[in-house]
Amino acid sequence: MSESEQPPTAGATGPAAEIAAGYAFDGPALELGALLWDGVCHPDARIRIPLPVLNRHGLVAGATGTGKTKTLQLIAEQLSANGVPVFLADVKGDVSGVSAPGTDGEKVRQRAAEVGQEWRATGFPCEFYGLGGTGPGIPVRATVTSFGPVLLSKVLQLNQTQEQSLGLIFHYADSKGLELFDLKDLRAVVAFLVSDTGKAELKGIGGLSTVTAGVILRSITAFEQQGAGDFFGEPEFDTAELLRTAPDGRGIVSVLELPAVQDKPQLFSTFLMWMLADLFGDLPEVGDLDKPKLVFFFDEAHLLFSGASKAFLESITQTVRLIRSKGVGVFFVTQTPKDVPSDVLAQLGNRVQHALRAFTPDDAKALKATVRTFPNSPYDLEEVLTGLGTGEAVVTVLSEKGAPTPVAATRLRAPESLMGPVDAAVLDAAVKASPLYGRYAEAVDRESAYEKLTAEQRAAEEAALEAATTEATRAPRKKKEEPSLAEQVVGSGIFTSLARSIGTQLGREISRSLFGTARRRR
Repeated sequence: MSESEQPPTAGATGPAAEIAAGYAFDGPALELGALLWDGVCHPDARIRIPLPVLNRHGLVAGATGTGKTKTLQLIAEQLSANGVPVFLADVKGDVSGVSAPGTDGEKVRQRAAEVGQEWRATGFPCEFYGLGGTGPGIPVRATVTSFGPVLLSKVLQLNQTQEQSLGLIFHYADSKGLELFDLKDLRAVVAFLVSDTGKAELKGIGGLSTVTAGVILRSITAFEQQGAGDFFGEPEFDTAELLRTAPDGRGIVSVLELPAVQDKPQLFSTFLMWMLADLFGDLPEVGDLDKPKLVFFFDEAHLLFSGASKAFLESITQTVRLIRSKGVGVFFVTQTPKDVPSDVLAQLGNRVQHALRAFTPDDAKALKATVRTFPNSPYDLEEVLTGLGTGEAVVTVLSEKGAPTPVAATRLRAPESLMGPVDAAVLDAAVKASPLYGRYAEAVDRESAYEKLTAEQRAAEEAALEAATTEATRAPRKKKEEPSLAEQVVGSGIFTSLARSIGTQLGREISRSLFGTARRRR
């Protein structure tokens, strides 16, 4: 009898058989591993996730070094094999191996025998991306206007008042047709609003003070000086690229290489949220499908929630709740479930919990909190969770009917692709061979707010200077009332241009989504 024909509960008895029976699904499912009961691995008792429930979201958690990354790799491989595209964030730089066949060896063969796996070395179709061209990968950029004020406030670490003020600045730029493609565009708009010529405009934006605008300006400038300016601009990445499949029908695994920006955790975690929010804005409602359109793994999830405002958390919760009906599944990856707010955690139906450590009182408290998030089970979960080895986890998922499966201690299968990074030269060659490389490799700097405001400001100053010079040299033949310098400036090109833009296509205010990201249909 082959692996695919083997009954999931064959050989298991007693409580082990009852647990395994909860994973005996009729339809297509991903194979996670084999049941562990009373210290014994039962290779015939297969622990699985039904493919249709992968859009019901999930959590992969566990202490450092317990095998979370290999679990992501294992799930990603099988999703790809089933024609489902996958997005993975490679924070440590060791996920690129999913593109290459794994290396056979004694440990791999031993694990395969323990869990009843027919292991075959296999590589999977991959695209590699990098934030703003930093490090290896096809550059992923977002325009500032698309990123929106809410997510940008998170990156800039603004407080709630400053976040609301930044929203007003975006509102002003949207309504005046000032395109915010990169950070210098946003900095130019804020600098204009706090300048002598722009203060009149500032007064027209309700609730925005000069002091707050100045704080925002300093935050943007400091952010640019940290080298973050490269991540914003054009060409903007089209998140629809993540939904592609390979010519052989397998789903493409999109790997975002992040080791080069590990020192900017707020940036990359918020960029991941922008990608998810952008997908949410673009995809139509499809309801429940036979398989997801995309499964999105959100690594280092605690960075997204740390220090987040109430409005930000509410937006995350609503996005996660609603994106399921658009065919996208989201797995949050972090150390303990307590890193994820309870409103979000309640929507994560599929759980793979690796080992936890209880070396300190805080660790013990986190362990007890984790145990309370699982359904009742015959296991002593506190004991099991602290005794799991590398590549073992406690699992509960949703059945095909949407009910939680029994809690199952599981010895996980070995990934069939390379468990480690591919050679840098191989990765570079793969990136440059991609059909997407020519589309996104080179940054583009079109005329936008910075150029418009700079040119108009210069023209206004030159016009004022010329008027003053003409008045000084003019013979006083006839006394004539001349417009004041302030009137000349207000009537200059900068205000004329801004006023003219109102009512045009660019001047219409941009419709924004939950996160304030620009809504657009490609």
